[in-house]
Amino acid sequence: MPSFLQTKRKNPGTGSSCPRRTECAFETAPNRSARNNGSMSELNGAWLRCYRCWSQNLEIQIHYDAIRRVDPESGALADGVDEVQESVVQCLDCMHDQPHLTFEGDRVVAIGDRWERMVAGTPWVASCTVTVDQDRVESCSGPEAIEFLTYGAFGDAGVREFFTHVRFHKHDDEQIVIHLLVELYARSAQEATEVLEEAAQGQLEITSLAEESRPPAHASGEAH
Repeated sequence: MPSFLQTKRKNPGTGSSCPRRTECAFETAPNRSARNNGSMSELNGAWLRCYRCWSQNLEIQIHYDAIRRVDPESGALADGVDEVQESVVQCLDCMHDQPHLTFEGDRVVAIGDRWERMVAGTPWVASCTVTVDQDRVESCSGPEAIEFLTYGAFGDAGVREFFTHVRFHKHDDEQIVIHLLVELYARSAQEATEVLEEAAQGQLEITSLAEESRPPAHASGEAH
């Protein structure tokens, strides 16, 4: 089982589903030597691997839902009236989702330059606050409050890429101050800060940022 709870949820305000990566305790990775970032770019298909353990033992879960008209003469299906397709790539060795990969056409592809940052980077843990307008948070109470607060603070990145733990939140007039711990992958402290700043949906304040040790790489031929 993965170290972090990962379920399917709907993005507040969008209706699309995505992996949940919230309200989970951070793991402490075993010590190991840092990755040789230069050698990674020389590997064939460097991006087509788990960003955590480098395993290429991946699978994709594809969920397709559609309403399509039927041709009354031939019975053929016309273009979809309403189509929704969601996909999640997962590593079968460490059981983590792979937010640097997506499904396009008939194959899995890398997402922009996110794969370089995640595959060649190291985990960084930030203690931070994000102050957002209260309208950005659908609800701050009840069983889905953590998800709504996470999405309100960091949007899509908060629920798809980052591992987040909402510590607490408080109301300040018409704003909500959300206190979080966030784990993300980056190649430097500056890059980690820039990624957080870009994802933040309001005023971001980082109180601490620390680099963590990487999980061990998956050994070829290792028993599953």
